[in-house]
Amino acid sequence: MLFSKILLAYDGSKASNKALERAIELAKVTPGSSLHVVHAFEFPRFFIGEALAPLPASVNKDYYDLAVQTTDEVRGRLEAEELNATVELLQGSPAEVVLEYAKQNGADVIVIGSRGLGGIREFVLGSVSHNVVQHARVPVLVIK
Repeated sequence: MLFSKILLAYDGSKASNKALERAIELAKVTPGSSLHVVHAFEFPRFFIGEALAPLPASVNKDYYDLAVQTTDEVRGRLEAEELNATVELLQGSPAEVVLEYAKQNGADVIVIGSRGLGGIREFVLGSVSHNVVQHARVPVLVIK
């Protein structure tokens, strides 16, 4: 089965770099295909009891700068491959962003790493890849 619109969820982790390699392979075997890379980021939130504590603007800027750096790195890798590819930096919950992007852009397949940079939050709330697999309306290729 060949896919013409490939969506890659990318966060810079080891697993997402493996997923990037597989997405590139998929795009290369399908003439005329397009590869859409989405890096979703969220600003950190700190709760004290039920209250949301404000974080210094410098912390948010650091998170944003890291997100820009991550997208610049993947963009550079894709330019070297000479593929029809786009890279998007989007703010929001990663699973929700990926699912919404797939729906709005008519993705044929979603490629995602099995484990990202979620840390303890991933353990407590469930992984992004699991959430995407459960809710996607198109095939999801999970790369280990």
